[in-house]
Amino acid sequence: MYDCIIVGAGPAGGTAAYHLAKRGNSVLVLEKESLPRYKPCGGGVSPMIAQWFDFDFSPAISSKANTIRCTWNMGDPVEAELKTPEPVWMVRRDIFDHFLVKQAEKQGAELRDNTKATGIEFKGDHWQVNTVNGSFSGRYLIAADGTSGPMAKWLGFKERKRCLVGALETEAAAKVENANIAHFEFGMVKNGYLWNFPKADGYSIGIGSFLGGKSQNFKKILQEYGDKFGLDVQTYKQYGYGISLWNGTQKLHTERAVLAGEAACVVDPFTAEGIRPSIFSGLKAAEAIHKAVTGDINALEEYSNIINEQWGTDMAWAQKLANVFYHFPGIGYKVGVKRPSAPQVMGKILCGELRYSDVVGRALKRLNPVFG
Repeated sequence: MYDCIIVGAGPAGGTAAYHLAKRGNSVLVLEKESLPRYKPCGGGVSPMIAQWFDFDFSPAISSKANTIRCTWNMGDPVEAELKTPEPVWMVRRDIFDHFLVKQAEKQGAELRDNTKATGIEFKGDHWQVNTVNGSFSGRYLIAADGTSGPMAKWLGFKERKRCLVGALETEAAAKVENANIAHFEFGMVKNGYLWNFPKADGYSIGIGSFLGGKSQNFKKILQEYGDKFGLDVQTYKQYGYGISLWNGTQKLHTERAVLAGEAACVVDPFTAEGIRPSIFSGLKAAEAIHKAVTGDINALEEYSNIINEQWGTDMAWAQKLANVFYHFPGIGYKVGVKRPSAPQVMGKILCGELRYSDVVGRALKRLNPVFG
């Protein structure tokens, strides 16, 4: 009987496992894939996550980007070196996620990878998780199995607000030039952007559309974007995947269980940043489960409140910005992105040094006269 079973070994699951095990709780992490495993993701990580851990992330960082470059149809560029204390980290998710789980194992957490969950059963005072490799019992449960995982449905979260968007990405192996620049392209795709993030031995190139609308040929657009950098993305495997954006206040707890990470739809609706909010939710889930194990009957409800208040409130501002910017991207680029301070602000948001509530109100006031 474990104190907690965590389904999913991504950033949320690994973080929760680390902090629970460090507090002396018995923890089992179940992961359907064999670790390390590839995970499509741009891999930009806010360095502010370091404050939530007491170990060095250097082995898991592929490169660092201290410059942001924005373009409109690959022209009209805006480039700025970030004046943040630490550049944005660029990671490969197979390395980053596995590194995080290994830190949890060092604290005493147990990992069973290549172990897909096939169902769950509530036994009155604990959960039984059935897998392809047998059944396991835990007093509490954290569902951290991502956007497409079944745990939320199994736990009865049928009425959750979800905003599922599509993305397509490829990892292009290449000699990296200007490895410190993170590229954002806003004119070639509707309702979203393209990105080119440098890694130590190549690039993560991807495309995401965040407000829906008419279908777009992602593969063709991605190929055209890759051509601009001298990269033939068709020669590399491409990965399509869904992203669950934050879409309003939601209940994230049920009987002896909580949702964390993309299973909780915590992704930033403007930038699609997912790693930092997933880690934050894993941290808070661990705190809540530990309190519950020690007798706090309100701990899981408080977890929902904390995520909604400390993350969701700011994401409401991000959603307002996304609704305006992605509906009118040409105007948004001219009025917003091309402001001299815009790349710095964007960088500070990505690094976690600024909140949307600090800047979006002023930005919308500037934009509103343009739209009448």
